Amino acid sequence: MKLNERSLAFYATCDSPADNAGFLYKRGERHTAYHRRWFVLKGNMLFYFEERESREPVGVIVLEGCTVELCDSAEEFAFAIRFGGTKSRTYVLAAESQAAMESWVKSLSRASFDYMRLVVRELEKQLEEMRWGTASGCGGCRQLPGSWKPKPSGPEESPERLPALPAILPKENGCAVWNNVPGADRPPDTSICSGYDSEGNPRPPPLPPRRRASSSEAGSAGAAAAESPSTFCRLHERYGQEVARLRLDWLERRRGPRP
Repeated sequence: MKLNERSLAFYATCDSPADNAGFLYKRGERHTAYHRRWFVLKGNMLFYFEERESREPVGVIVLEGCTVELCDSAEEFAFAIRFGGTKSRTYVLAAESQAAMESWVKSLSRASFDYMRLVVRELEKQLEEMRWGTASGCGGCRQLPGSWKPKPSGPEESPERLPALPAILPKENGCAVWNNVPGADRPPDTSICSGYDSEGNPRPPPLPPRRRASSSEAGSAGAAAAESPSTFCRLHERYGQEVARLRLDWLERRRGPRP
């Protein structure tokens, strides 16, 4: 993995929030002595500085493919960061208290992208379960997978039949009651409310209600209707005379000049 030192130094000292920070004792690679260093955890990178006010980190540990576990050491509250492989280095660190050690072990164990990937998968699973649970509780508008059952092909026979309608329709004030007319026992056509017909095609939008004309509009319409015959007669007579004149001219031209 190729890392840019300047980019790492800027990222380590920038104002971005750190996941954890504090002093830890780090055991040397060649010498077993422990050195007190300032550690800053950002994402999956663990930076360590000589002092808290240092401008550049001394080193960085990329927390991928590693495990964090407690270990036996001369220092109290020690834990180790182990990487897979025979030639991989093991980092031994020690905290200043039991609470600090537990905090660091917990944050370092959750820093890798592998852990984040597992968390995301688990959250996606829980979200999917919540969606199915919400859908099953909305009145059966959506079923859980595997809960679908085929409907019987034949008509279902109900144990009790509704009483038949009387042959003579009852009347109220000389008019038949609307809910006793033939066809009232049919189930309501829900396709009208759904916007689709029985074949599944979308229905055209309903026509707007007719607006009743006011008295002034009705009067103007009546006047126009009264004047329309006379106007039509005048136009008919005018154009009829013109057509007759044109016809006479055409006949005279057809006969030719008089001798």
